[in-house]
Amino acid sequence: MAGNKYLANVGGRPTEVASVQTSAGAADAGKIPALGASGRFHESMMPPGIGADTAAIQASENLAAGDFVNIWSDAGAFRVRKADATSVGKEAHGFVLAAVTSGENATVYFEGPNTQVTGAAPGEQFLSTTAGGFTNDVSAYTGGNVVQAIGVAVSATVINFERSTPIVTA
Repeated sequence: MAGNKYLANVGGRPTEVASVQTSAGAADAGKIPALGASGRFHESMMPPGIGADTAAIQASENLAAGDFVNIWSDAGAFRVRKADATSVGKEAHGFVLAAVTSGENATVYFEGPNTQVTGAAPGEQFLSTTAGGFTNDVSAYTGGNVVQAIGVAVSATVINFERSTPIVTA
């Protein structure tokens, strides 16, 4: 969605100019910003330290939008993969909002709303034994499974991610 337009004095002539919805940095100095389709400013418009807590990390497997992910060391290189409650060391560190192919960089979000989930039940959510997934019922977990609260569902399609310390079941 394009931002609204306004009239500016360009070389003594009234000229229609479009507002910007993302910033390219200093090249956009002095331009009038516009809210995006979400009704908010794009992260690129915010000063450092304000906005989503993210990192770009290379995916070691295909990731789907909404997957909860684990950051791990591949011979000293940082990689991201689907988090999984069946394995110690694969706890959830964050989530992705866009699908990523193995070998490409994924934008990992470390907190906030995961808006790419479906079927969330009201209340607290936990890392699932299905890689990348979540559940609100850990009663079937067996010895060696990891119980990790990962946030609260605020609707069927949004889990507000807040990482907790995982507990390995006996």
